[in-house]
Amino acid sequence: MKKIYLFLADGFEEIEGLAVVDLCRRAKLECITVSITDNTEITGSHGIRLYADRTFADGSLDDADMLVLPGGMPGTKHLLAHEGLKELLCRYAANQKYLAAICAAPSVLGNHGLLQGKKATCFPGFEEKLLGATALDAPVVIDGNIITSRGFGTAIDFGLAIVETLLDTPTAAELAATIQYKK
Repeated sequence: MKKIYLFLADGFEEIEGLAVVDLCRRAKLECITVSITDNTEITGSHGIRLYADRTFADGSLDDADMLVLPGGMPGTKHLLAHEGLKELLCRYAANQKYLAAICAAPSVLGNHGLLQGKKATCFPGFEEKLLGATALDAPVVIDGNIITSRGFGTAIDFGLAIVETLLDTPTAAELAATIQYKK
């Protein structure tokens, strides 16, 4: 079974994180939420509290097929400041493993030099933080091992792109039909 770690920080955009978790779990992908704080309780940018499956400090995170970063503020700033996450993202990138980020979170990849020569998208106004990338105005951009998306309104497209990337197009299309999603 393919495995995903989705990182949560206080102030993350709830829909961008939870839509991905929901879609990936419906597709039978192992999607594990990881708090970058010292405990599993996380509060989203709109005051919604939830519990992550584990914390960053609970052990190795090198065994997944993909790492996912939801956006939101100040969640994105917390993700950017986390040194352990930076090292993990850089290891995954060096091994050509998948990285995915939505909304403001592609700026984390850009600030860590992981978008060099790539095409990417993000929430409007964060384009200058996509260092080394060509910024596109698209709901979702897939370039090699990097998947980026614009924000809350593209969260389903983003989640389906992750499913399609890790599984296949028919599975993503069937999942979209099951949830009554039409582009």
